[in-house]
Amino acid sequence: MVTQTSLFNPVEQYSLGLPIEPYSRQLLKWIGNKQKFAFEILSYFPRKFNCYYEPFVGSGGVLATLAPQRGVASDIFKPLVDLWLMVKNEPDVVVKYWRQAFDGLCNGNKAEAYAFYQRKFNKSPNGLDLLVLSRSCYGGVVRFRKNDGGMSTPCGVHKPMDPESFALRAREWHERIENTDFYHCDFEKTMEMAGEGDIVYCDPPYLDSQSILYGAQEFSFERLVGAILSAKLRGALVALSIDGTKKSGDKLLSIPYSTNVFEREVFVNCGRSMLRRFQMSGQSLESEEVSDRLLLTW
Repeated sequence: MVTQTSLFNPVEQYSLGLPIEPYSRQLLKWIGNKQKFAFEILSYFPRKFNCYYEPFVGSGGVLATLAPQRGVASDIFKPLVDLWLMVKNEPDVVVKYWRQAFDGLCNGNKAEAYAFYQRKFNKSPNGLDLLVLSRSCYGGVVRFRKNDGGMSTPCGVHKPMDPESFALRAREWHERIENTDFYHCDFEKTMEMAGEGDIVYCDPPYLDSQSILYGAQEFSFERLVGAILSAKLRGALVALSIDGTKKSGDKLLSIPYSTNVFEREVFVNCGRSMLRRFQMSGQSLESEEVSDRLLLTW
């Protein structure tokens, strides 16, 4: 492995033209959510491929925007997978749970109701309580403690989404992910399924901030690069979103990489950092725009 700031010079940027429309109606709030620019990421995908794989599904922004005819998605964080399985298989249960949570958050003592769901989740992590916390926590920043993995973000000041609007959104997502199979597993197991004609999109934790956000959910970037190379040798195409620039382009982050894996590098503007918005409440964020690297094996 080698570390450097830019993999290719000059940066080559062009689209293969997958006709994808923006879809901005996110269901779960999450740091690193790609919902707003998923269509840009997907515009670099080939027009035809067999199966779509996403081994770090997270909040599912790219998956829902693509709405694949055949997909496989996974995550090592079980509450996320449990939630997506319920949205796929039992959307009415998800809608009902949100309606009950909304009543407690908006028609009673909001701080007490939020603390109830936070304690409940930290005692027994599950998808439904994760949904409630993500949509009502401060700044939409779902953050976990390093020592015990407990969700630690305080209650937000905003009013949560009303039940009718949420119901419409949950059923939209149900339709968009109905052709995707979900698994709770390590990324390598999912990527091992991909072969000739398939495409894999990897959106792992940011290397620069994973200890702040993901608690015990750290991963080996070198192991990921090895899995990407193996998938490439089997004939799969792999796209990787990873740290790019911070401080509105003034800081270009270095990453470890293998010189025989990636063919192209694109920078995708992600707007102002959600994490910095959380950390710098009340301060100007004009200098806090970030860009992700999008590394492609083709």
